[in-house]
Amino acid sequence: MAPGAFIVFEGPEGGGKTLQAAFLADWLRAEGHEVVQCREPGGTALGERIRDVLLGRKDYAILPEAETLLLSAARAQLVRTVIQPALRQGAIVICDRFAASTLAYQGGGSGLPEEALGDIARFATNGLQPDLVILLDLPVEVGLRRRLDEAGSVNRIDLASRDFHERVRAAFRHLAADDPAHWVVIDATQPVDAVAGEVRKAVRRRLGKLQTRGHGDPPRAQPLPAATTQ
Repeated sequence: MAPGAFIVFEGPEGGGKTLQAAFLADWLRAEGHEVVQCREPGGTALGERIRDVLLGRKDYAILPEAETLLLSAARAQLVRTVIQPALRQGAIVICDRFAASTLAYQGGGSGLPEEALGDIARFATNGLQPDLVILLDLPVEVGLRRRLDEAGSVNRIDLASRDFHERVRAAFRHLAADDPAHWVVIDATQPVDAVAGEVRKAVRRRLGKLQTRGHGDPPRAQPLPAATTQ
């Protein structure tokens, strides 16, 4: 059995992660791969309930510490019941956001301590990290304009301050710069087809490198990098 691969889409709001993840899944299936798609928060019955709490525009405030723990609970459920079993079966798992989002949003955006976030993330993920992280990057004003133009899907995070979103974007870019071996940055202001083409090139390169990994070997499990915005 060929080893599985874990691919994650990350980035600020409005970058088209969900759409590009679906395009990639369709392409990989057409190439003959078994593909499992998931999203964060969500991907399980518990995760979807937590997603409603975290993203819904309700009449309560959620502290960044509470956000982190709720997200991590959903993540732990997703990793152990969906992602790891699929990887053991040799599937390619495509996830719309993962642990780096916590480092960017609750760390870079809300200022929670990086060391604590890293410890929580390692516990929640069981040490699992993606083989490839695709950062769909774009200016904050462009991404928020896209999100706010879709009035029916605007959520609590979309309505955060411009400064918050700028810090989130800076944190994502720092994470990518700190680990160029596993992250690829793609300009999400390009036309959708152009972005999809760059995504496929990046995935093809990564899958080629993974062929040298031993059959059945799990994706890497290493300490998460810091998400400083400096």
